[in-house]
Amino acid sequence: MSVESKDFEPISLSPVTTVAGVVLAGGRSSRYGANKAFVKVGGTPLIERTLAVMKSVFQRVVLITNTPSAYTHLDLPMYQDLIKGLGPVGGIFTGLSVIPEKTGFFVACDMPFLNPALIRYMLSLQGDVDVVVPRIDGKIEALHALYARRCLSEIEKLIHSGIFQVFRFFPEVSVRYVSGDEVRKFDPHLTSFFNINRPEELDKLNRPRNPIPAP
Repeated sequence: MSVESKDFEPISLSPVTTVAGVVLAGGRSSRYGANKAFVKVGGTPLIERTLAVMKSVFQRVVLITNTPSAYTHLDLPMYQDLIKGLGPVGGIFTGLSVIPEKTGFFVACDMPFLNPALIRYMLSLQGDVDVVVPRIDGKIEALHALYARRCLSEIEKLIHSGIFQVFRFFPEVSVRYVSGDEVRKFDPHLTSFFNINRPEELDKLNRPRNPIPAP
């Protein structure tokens, strides 16, 4: 269910207390061949780059991971998937189940170029809708999105149906899609949604002629 939303004033730059930042680090990194959360981009591990941005926006940031012992040095609240083996939909289900806030903003741990201004803009669009998610040229960026805890019942139905694609429950809730034009006002090259799946992608990114912005 798509919802058109009026423009909202940008929210304050102080840490957001009404929404939790949720980082998903439960993937097996099968295409990468190692835990890519710890591979470095511009000299900084992916997980630390992601967390630096999330902590700049949200007062509470939590990590969803099935290998919490690997992340104890980060000193974050950590939760294992309530239902393992479901991929991102399982991480979203777990995150919404454990955070005390009514809403969580979810990202993957391997997104090195998150844009805090874009995230804050997306938060300002929530109003009374259940999901705020970018949709660019028909592609939905489900792991750069805001989800309300009201989505839990529909996510649970989806899981029980054996369907694990996140966007498949969207017709049952209210959704504010963020257009490509809106996103490009903050992120002209759409780098917020770049993630690393293979070593050759990291090698290309770390070449000297590709300046890597600091987290």
